Amino acid sequence: MSTFTADDHRFMARAIQLAERGRYTTDPNPRVGCVIVRNGEIIGEGWHVAAGEPHAEVHALRQAGEQAQGATAYVTLEPCSHHGRTPPCAQALVKARVARVMVAIKDPFPRVASRGMAQLQAAGIEVACGLMGEQAEALNPGFLRRQRQGRPYVRCKIAMSLDGRTAMASGESKWITSPQARQDVQRLRARSSAIVTGIGTVLADDPQMNVRLDEAVKQPVRVVLDSQLRFPLTAKMLTDGGEVWIATEKGHSGQQERLRLAGAEIIDLPPRRGSMAGLDLDALLVALADKSINEVLVEAGPTLSGAMVAAGLVDELVIYMAPHLMGSEARGLLHLPGLTTMAQRIALDIRDIRSVGPDIRLTARLQST
Repeated sequence: MSTFTADDHRFMARAIQLAERGRYTTDPNPRVGCVIVRNGEIIGEGWHVAAGEPHAEVHALRQAGEQAQGATAYVTLEPCSHHGRTPPCAQALVKARVARVMVAIKDPFPRVASRGMAQLQAAGIEVACGLMGEQAEALNPGFLRRQRQGRPYVRCKIAMSLDGRTAMASGESKWITSPQARQDVQRLRARSSAIVTGIGTVLADDPQMNVRLDEAVKQPVRVVLDSQLRFPLTAKMLTDGGEVWIATEKGHSGQQERLRLAGAEIIDLPPRRGSMAGLDLDALLVALADKSINEVLVEAGPTLSGAMVAAGLVDELVIYMAPHLMGSEARGLLHLPGLTTMAQRIALDIRDIRSVGPDIRLTARLQST
């Protein structure tokens, strides 16, 4: 097992910091950073900006130029070994005649999967893997989950009052949380490949569910679960030029065609009788993974959100808690019928608690996932 120095950690930390710059733009590709070091000094650095553009290693090598010969490269993800939309980065490192390559984690993509490191070693380059692997994993939870398990990483966002309410009995819910919290949600959306909601939310609120930030972002796909295909042709989602996918049962051919002509894509899913969503949610995630969706943000009412949690399909809950009370008649957080004993509780692992304006943001993982 390789022994990494304090300098190794310092330079890989910089590569991870660079990779973060592609948080909102690289999808469906992974976020990757690279640093080239010679005699203890950084001579080149780069990150992957967007799919189809040069990878992080190429940017760093261009900056380093001829000084890359004999240098050490720090890369947050194993260099690719195949020709895709760009040439293989492993070959670029070999051509530059670097001496060492420090890799944070192996790439599980089947066309790479240790082949990149093998190419480097075959060229006589020293390779070590595992440096700051946990931090590198956190860069790309969706890409890694999709490659390893064939499903995306799922977050569920909920806004609630201090007494756990998400809307008044009438359905009124604007606004539970502060402008600062709502801006924070924009960043959650921006890092997501898709936003999933239910037809009830569309009919009640007619939301756009797009990203409204001043910086460059890749807009996520809006995915609406609609088993009876009630999606209105006048919905705002169909007017902004972004992608809209409607997941439904097979059938309703006339309405499907009208929605396609309006710009929506239809995803046929099997029904799941007894499910609160009316559709097979496991099949939904498989279908989204097949369409290169890495990270999903569920922004829905208590029924769909509860169904996702009950099915064990939510990896992470992001809960914004506002400092006010809405009373016992207001609507609850999640619809989770059937929990009647303490033994049936759904255990959470709180990963982060922080203030966002006057509100509190809780980030928790379901222990079962």
